[in-house]
Amino acid sequence: MAARLKEKYHSEIKLALQKDLGLDNIMAVPKLEKIVINMGLGEATQNVKIMDPLLADLGAIAGQKPVITKAKKSIAAFKLREGMPIGAMVTLRGDTMYEFLDRLISIALPRVRDFRGVSSKSFDGRGNYTLGLRDQLIFAEIDYAKVDKTKGMNVTIVTTALDDNGARSLLKHFGMPFRQGA
Repeated sequence: MAARLKEKYHSEIKLALQKDLGLDNIMAVPKLEKIVINMGLGEATQNVKIMDPLLADLGAIAGQKPVITKAKKSIAAFKLREGMPIGAMVTLRGDTMYEFLDRLISIALPRVRDFRGVSSKSFDGRGNYTLGLRDQLIFAEIDYAKVDKTKGMNVTIVTTALDDNGARSLLKHFGMPFRQGA
């Protein structure tokens, strides 16, 4: 069974976007390419065992096994050596990507305290959007009792849009709650 947002994209959003953006070709309509979830943990340089709960949380949130990210170069001031584990990341594609975006927009973001919408200024100029989350507890998959320390994460939504306006329009049609007036 296909993801709910994927079906909505193919049945409604694609045609609406073509009309909104004034595109002649349906194949030129922006679409989601991938979603990358990244969690960095600087304290992992002192204690590698800290990575285990991070990997478990990220795996539960994403629905697939995360990859450990390692330091690319040594930095003496941070007591960091090349090759040390410093975080984890997951790249989502296909139905898993649409399922995650659906959970993010409809369940997780409304659980943020004093939530007034996400910033519309977090586009990179090439049609990609990055969202920083301060707490992994907004996801229903995380057991509150097992969390020893809250960890933030970055969620990057990569689209095929050529500019920010196309990506913003795509995410608005998906239901991304952008802040009013910003």
